[in-house]
Amino acid sequence: MKAAWGSFIGTTIEWYDYFIYGTAAALVFPHVFFTNLSPAMATLMSMISFSVAFVVRPVGGMVIGHFGDRMGRKKLLVFTLMVMGLCTAAIGFLPSYEQGGETGPILLILLRIIQGFALGGEWGGAALMSVEHAPKGRRGLWGSTMQMGVPAGLLVSAGAFALVSSLPDELFFGWAWRLPFIFSLALLGVGLYIRMQVSEPEGFEEIARKGDIDKAPLMNVIKYEKKKTIVMAFFQTVANVGYFLITVYSLSYITEHLQIPRSVASNALLIAAAVDLLMQPVFGWLSDKLGRKVIYGFGTLFFACYAFPFFELLNTANPVYITIALSLGLGLGHASTGSLHGVIYAEQYPTRYRFSGASTAYQLSGIVSSAPTPIIAAWLITSTGNSSAVSWFVIAAAAITLFCIFLTKETYRIDINK
Repeated sequence: MKAAWGSFIGTTIEWYDYFIYGTAAALVFPHVFFTNLSPAMATLMSMISFSVAFVVRPVGGMVIGHFGDRMGRKKLLVFTLMVMGLCTAAIGFLPSYEQGGETGPILLILLRIIQGFALGGEWGGAALMSVEHAPKGRRGLWGSTMQMGVPAGLLVSAGAFALVSSLPDELFFGWAWRLPFIFSLALLGVGLYIRMQVSEPEGFEEIARKGDIDKAPLMNVIKYEKKKTIVMAFFQTVANVGYFLITVYSLSYITEHLQIPRSVASNALLIAAAVDLLMQPVFGWLSDKLGRKVIYGFGTLFFACYAFPFFELLNTANPVYITIALSLGLGLGHASTGSLHGVIYAEQYPTRYRFSGASTAYQLSGIVSSAPTPIIAAWLITSTGNSSAVSWFVIAAAAITLFCIFLTKETYRIDINK
């Protein structure tokens, strides 16, 4: 249980660092770092700065995954937590465009790239720590506790921005937006203490005792698991598209396109993240009973069916319906898919190169579907003037995921300690 709890807390802090950037990219950065551009281009550049991290996440997954398979999960998780926390705090001290010209935007993107590298290795290590420590028949539930760190991090970041968003624009854009970033330093101290208390998984320690540590884990992933890794890179397409559409682009859509106060968007996201957090262990537990593919397939079909109703609810411009829109999307669509990513990816690879395989496949999916989503959504809305094209984009993503589910073997009853 200590491993599951440690993974949850550590992952929460990591994703707080990550999502605080996403929220600011939608609400703050166009007005602080890209003020020399038109409103539409400022939003687009801000979304590009958010998405650039996904390009380096596979590199982080490969490099950190390699050392994680050779040195152990724990050391690398401490390293990634430190990098994420320090980079996030540094963003809170960057000069705006008016204060430093191009310096602020350049440093912003550089820090975002470093964040992406660290998170590329963080996810795989945290997933393995929870899944590899899980009791028999509980991997889905325990894996979901790690994945709960995603909505928990979103919840904390949304809460932090909800507090400062209520301030007048002069204060909010002047200095208040920086506080959630600087607060990361306090979270970093808590996270490091917790991560240091967790032991290595028994499966990895057994391999280390026998001297069977793989010298080239990534090369073996490429050699033996190439087709599987390609499938897994596309596996979560609809989960990524749906999630980042809801948590990042919809904030910009609500505030810029619908002209609704940012506090409405922040509060709606806060509630939706709480619903996601509560529902994830439910779906993780169900996957231990019914299988991973059944639960993931449900979430995929939900996203496809919800693509048009989601924007219909947003377009009412009613704060209640906006909250319902985000809550259903995260509480049913994302909770039933995102909760299983840790366990599904961990179960695909043997212990000797599990860190490298799971991290590489998962982070490649970020390039395939996470990174382009806010940019594509912004472009489609700007080009067409309505949300229908974005809804069809979600449906196409669901079709890709359904095909990958068909190609993937059911793993919820296999023995992973091999």
